[in-house]
Amino acid sequence: MIAYSIRRILHSIPLFLSVLIMMFILLQLTPGDPIQDLIGAYPVPAAYRATIVAEYHLNQSLPQRFVYYVWNMLHGNLGYSYAGHTSVTSLIFGALPNTLLLVAAGTVVSMVIGILLGFLPVLLGGRFVDGLVNVGVVAGFAIPTFWFGQLLILFFAVHLNWFPVSGMDPLFGGATGIAGLFQHIQYLTLPVLALSIPALANITRVQQQSAIETLGNDYIVTAELKGLSAAQIIRRHVLRNSLLPVVTVIGYGFGTAMAGTVLIENVFGWPGIGNLLILSINRRDNQVIIGIVMVAAAIIILTNLVTDLIYGALDPRIRAQS
Repeated sequence: MIAYSIRRILHSIPLFLSVLIMMFILLQLTPGDPIQDLIGAYPVPAAYRATIVAEYHLNQSLPQRFVYYVWNMLHGNLGYSYAGHTSVTSLIFGALPNTLLLVAAGTVVSMVIGILLGFLPVLLGGRFVDGLVNVGVVAGFAIPTFWFGQLLILFFAVHLNWFPVSGMDPLFGGATGIAGLFQHIQYLTLPVLALSIPALANITRVQQQSAIETLGNDYIVTAELKGLSAAQIIRRHVLRNSLLPVVTVIGYGFGTAMAGTVLIENVFGWPGIGNLLILSINRRDNQVIIGIVMVAAAIIILTNLVTDLIYGALDPRIRAQS
């Protein structure tokens, strides 16, 4: 297990560096003058402009700027926001907890409901239940999340007035106790529902197929011949063995949800890194853009790494093949 873990960690490092190199080069090639964005639309002396250029190392070659950026990143410095006039690190980590809360809640909802829906055809049987679940899976894959989010706002927030239209209540310093929890749930419900649709459909599909395949194994027949009831077979054999592929889907779904928050946060006015990314693109604030992408890439790579390690711990065959 230790050797398998080391291999997986070593494989993650080149992936992260590849994303960093690609993003750095693409942003350097984008049109625009970051120095002009920094000093504003006012004429300044050439000497002052040269001082700013030297201060941010923009007079160096591309490889030199890349090494300088990596060195600062290793020390927790992701650069300076020209438009926001503050450090990129403070901007990102001020918005990141809001995004992680949204993604974590969406992952839990999609995991719980997806596993239950995936087991419905096994528990209830019948072509009607199986067809109904399959229709729901196809719809989940086909529905655009941003469009579904707008429908949720129109119906539940505007028409029924059950939930807030947009925004987020403060995580700290707001209402406490049951009232605070209810307020958090109110603001979270609609964006979580919109965000979890693709992962919910994927988990349901994989769980359904895995459960059906597990029921066809020889040890299920052996368990039936031993006189075990259907509930005992499902609890002892089907549930445990069919959940293995779902672990991978849940882990990778977390990364998909991180990417999906860009649209969802924009639709619901959620103050996370997705909203910050769109704002930075409109401002052409390249330092913030690359910082957000690298932090999100690090979280996704780390999540996938943990998923691989968990899957390897649960299934020794994976460790043997790697």
